[in-house]
Amino acid sequence: MSQIHKSFSIDEHYLNSLPFPAFVINQDGQASIWGKNAEQLFGFSATDIKGHTTSFIHENLLRQLSLETFKSILQSEDSTYLDKIQVYTSANEEITTALLAKPFIEQGEHLILIMLMLPELMINSVSNSRTFTDLKHGLDSTFMTVTLDQDGFILECNAEFLKTSQWTPKRVIGKTFWQLFPDNDVSEKITNNIWRNLNNCNTWQGEVEKVTKTGQSYWVLLTAIPTFNLETNEQQFILIEKDITKSKTIQHQLEKIAYIDTETGLMNAHRLEKVIASMIEEDRHFSFVYLSIDKFYTLKELHDQQINQSLIIEFTNRIKMYFQDSAMARINENDFVVITPLSEWFIQGFLSYLQQHPIYSSNIAVPISISGGITRFPEDQTTFSQLMKASIATITSVREAGGDKIVSLSKATHKALNRKALIEKRLLQALDQKNLKVLYQPQVDVYTGKITVVEALVRWEDEVMGVVSPDELIPIAEETGLINNIGSFMLERACEQALIWKKAGLHLKVAINSSVREFRDKNMAKSVLDMLAKTGCPASLIQIEITEKFALEAEAATFITQQMRKLENEGIVFVLDDFGTGYGSFRYMQILPIDTLKIDQTFTNSLLKSEKTQKLMHGMVQLGKSMELKVVAEGVETAEQADLLMTYGCDAIQGYYISKPVTPEEIETLLVK
Repeated sequence: MSQIHKSFSIDEHYLNSLPFPAFVINQDGQASIWGKNAEQLFGFSATDIKGHTTSFIHENLLRQLSLETFKSILQSEDSTYLDKIQVYTSANEEITTALLAKPFIEQGEHLILIMLMLPELMINSVSNSRTFTDLKHGLDSTFMTVTLDQDGFILECNAEFLKTSQWTPKRVIGKTFWQLFPDNDVSEKITNNIWRNLNNCNTWQGEVEKVTKTGQSYWVLLTAIPTFNLETNEQQFILIEKDITKSKTIQHQLEKIAYIDTETGLMNAHRLEKVIASMIEEDRHFSFVYLSIDKFYTLKELHDQQINQSLIIEFTNRIKMYFQDSAMARINENDFVVITPLSEWFIQGFLSYLQQHPIYSSNIAVPISISGGITRFPEDQTTFSQLMKASIATITSVREAGGDKIVSLSKATHKALNRKALIEKRLLQALDQKNLKVLYQPQVDVYTGKITVVEALVRWEDEVMGVVSPDELIPIAEETGLINNIGSFMLERACEQALIWKKAGLHLKVAINSSVREFRDKNMAKSVLDMLAKTGCPASLIQIEITEKFALEAEAATFITQQMRKLENEGIVFVLDDFGTGYGSFRYMQILPIDTLKIDQTFTNSLLKSEKTQKLMHGMVQLGKSMELKVVAEGVETAEQADLLMTYGCDAIQGYYISKPVTPEEIETLLVK
């Protein structure tokens, strides 16, 4: 039977790993691969050898061999071993050695591996072999070991392996490497990877699942090592294994606890995320169905104490019965997700199914209302996070409309959600790369006609999305928590610019907008003062604008008020922005350190159109004056509006009548006019 090794892979790395000089020739006797040890022995480089004709190897290096013997080696399908032959170097030096020729096929070509086993190298190899024997004895007493031949057949194994695998030597010897593993796609992928590494002369290590003689699963930490047997002159592979079944079982139990909802047996949100990620990676189309029980806690109060558990169990049973063969998860106490390929009309039919199969408490049907959302992958959303966000948006919409419906969001809404997700992603990059810009809109003192304050406004033009308006940017930034990053960015730019103007002799104060979310951080005041110190900007040049929503929360949160007082004491001025659009309580105006009222532009816009607006705006100005506050009107676009506001007693005006938001250089130009 032919012994040509069809799966044997040999390259320069393999030759250089051998303890002997070695090279590869084709059937014509021409060198195709030349090892480093052969180069050192013969004195010829790989370029020299490969550049010669086919007769060069025989006429120079192996000329002691008869032409018939050399041709026999080239044509043979079996290994050839020749003891004590003479080979010749480039300097015509004669060397006595043993020669082993091993035929193999690489990409359809018949090739021969030539190894020259010099006596001095054999002595070293024997010494190394003894070391290896001692090492193997130590491994055998601690680990499971299996030795494979070059084709993957089992040659020998130790007692530890036989004990764990339940094989007997008679039954396991001659089995293949692949027969030790489960017969499934995952195992096939792993074993093929191991075998590929071994044949490329690479060691492989990792955790793998194996099977005993009876098919029972067990886990090992496997180290697979390529070796060379000097006695048989054959490539071999050694598997060194440590049984980790016990720790793996504990790991699986912990994963089960971590990933399974104990009350219903459904997977939880953590496991759902992994399942969805896998399905997305495999590009499997599905519907992500989010189901939420409406007024769940009210139902619990209206019925006896047992309704809590029985309601969830019975509801879960109905989901399982209706959505058979679909993946299901429990997200929280009253929210569930079903992953299914079923059509939308069938999914919506679940509500009718619940009516036909009601859940009873004390023989009374519990009136369950369900708000549900259907989001498709990949038509609607493409990540787990996006699927969840779209579902929550759908549930909110359904509940606002009265609940008890399972619906899909419109394409336009999904498009908006996708844009929102993209904004979140791109905003992180913009902040990291400092791609945001700051423009400044001036306020004019109505008595002097001079610009005294400029409001710093963030602007963002993204290379992917184009211009993102502040009305779109700020709510998303507040929702994601990135408003803190934007706030820090704006504060630093404002301080730097205010200082530049001060050094230029321009006495301008810079106002920045701040979110209550930023002041929920108890270190906010310290962060502001640290930034002032870092930039060298005087606190008196900075104003912080807050909204009425901010003010209302600050009124109830003492630590926010304390931080504001701390900044006020350092010289920072607080401005109540968008006045008139928020809450009706004015108590915060007594408690908070507010210096200025800024009347919202919605009132200015209708000032010349409505007598009621004129009276209202006049009253707001007088309210501010009565509390010794400065009053600014924003959104001023015409001279008529400006004149009327001056008669009301406004201290300053801001709007397109003065200037749109502009660059620092343009502000300086306006100051000269």
